[in-house]
This record gives sequence, C-alpha cells and structure tokens, in this order.
Amino acid sequence: MPNCIELKDVCKTYQTGEIKVHALDHVNLTVENGEFVAIVGQSGSGKSTLMNLLGCLDTPTSGQYLLGGEDVSHMTDDQLSEIRNRKIGFIFQGFNLIPSLSAAENVELPLLYRGMDKAERKRLSSEALEKVGLSRRIRHQPFQMSGGHQQRRASARAIAARPPIILADEPTGNLDSHSGSEVLSILRGLHQEGKTIVLITHDSTIAKSADRVIRIQDGKKVDDYKKSQ
Repeated sequence: MPNCIELKDVCKTYQTGEIKVHALDHVNLTVENGEFVAIVGQSGSGKSTLMNLLGCLDTPTSGQYLLGGEDVSHMTDDQLSEIRNRKIGFIFQGFNLIPSLSAAENVELPLLYRGMDKAERKRLSSEALEKVGLSRRIRHQPFQMSGGHQQRRASARAIAARPPIILADEPTGNLDSHSGSEVLSILRGLHQEGKTIVLITHDSTIAKSADRVIRIQDGKKVDDYKKSQ
C-alpha cells in the first residue's frame, strides 16, 4: 500500500514585487497511513503554505506531491476539488459553519455536493454528530451553541463522508482549554479508528497530542520527532 502522503523536494515560491519569497524550500516528507502527525511552526514559518498543499488547496511550484500514491502536483482546480471531496476532511480554526443552517444541515452540506441522496445524507450526518456528542443538538444553529460545540459540529462535518485523512488547522485556536481538550480527544478517537490525522498548530503543547511532531521553520523541515511506543 502506498504512503498516505509523500512530498518529494517540494518548493513553493511567491513573487511579491521584485522579491521572491520561498514559502517552502525543498521539503521532503512522508506520512504513513494511520499516523497522527502534528506540524508545528510559528507565523511565517511556512506551515500554512504546507497545509494548503497537503489539503490540495494549492500545488507546489516544483517537486512532487503524492497523495495515496496519486500524483496531485499538477492537477487542475476541478481535479483537486474532486480529490479533496474523496480523501480529506477539514477542521478549521474558524469553524466555517453557515449561520442559517442547523447542525444536521451543516454536516449534510458537503454530502449534498457529493451527490448523495437525502436518506444517506441524513444517516451519515446523524452518525457523525453522535460520534462527537451532539446527537441532541441536531436542530441547533451556530448562534445557539458554544464555541466548543461549534467546533465539534465542524468536526462532524469533516468526518461525515468518512474520508481517510483529517486535516485539522489550528482546531483549538478559538477555544477555551476545556473545549480544546474535547476536540483533541475527538481527533485521538478518530486516529484510533484508523484515520490519518494531520494537525497544524503553532502550539508545542497542543502538538504533544500527536504521535509524531514535525517542525517547520523558514520554509524548511527542521525537526521530525516520533514518540516511542
């Protein structure tokens, strides 16, 4: 079975006026299926650029990105969108929920884009909300829920279609410590079920939830530490 994620000599550069910015500088990285990895870096380190590449939201300037053995380095936007739909569930710091929709409707929305029928959408939405402890709040709208509950709902939306990879970008950034711990517990539970988890964070304490910590600085991978089992 191919590795879940494999970056080969990946660079990402941006042109700002006459200045060329090397956001990622010859990064090599492999993530095996079922790993729980944290990518740590401060603002400007390149971790957000790396997240965009890993999530198929962008493509590298040079180098190769293999996702489940499939080369996605030069795919079109439509092709990348289709890959994201099939393989990646996103949990963002800002929740990204639609205010006018209920919990169940927010979770169902990506399933609708995938062309699932109504009965299947409702079943998967219900299962996902139950998994994150929100089965009694399926009709609540975002303004009726705490930040912690909103992030749990965003987590349910990410896992409803059962993608093999969960990409969590600063998922505890807008939460108090108790709610943050609940979200990290959800990620650990998903990892135990066999999901590949990639956690993006600036916080070394949060990164300790993962089994492996990769540190990014000035666009380079400067450390890669795996906990002993």
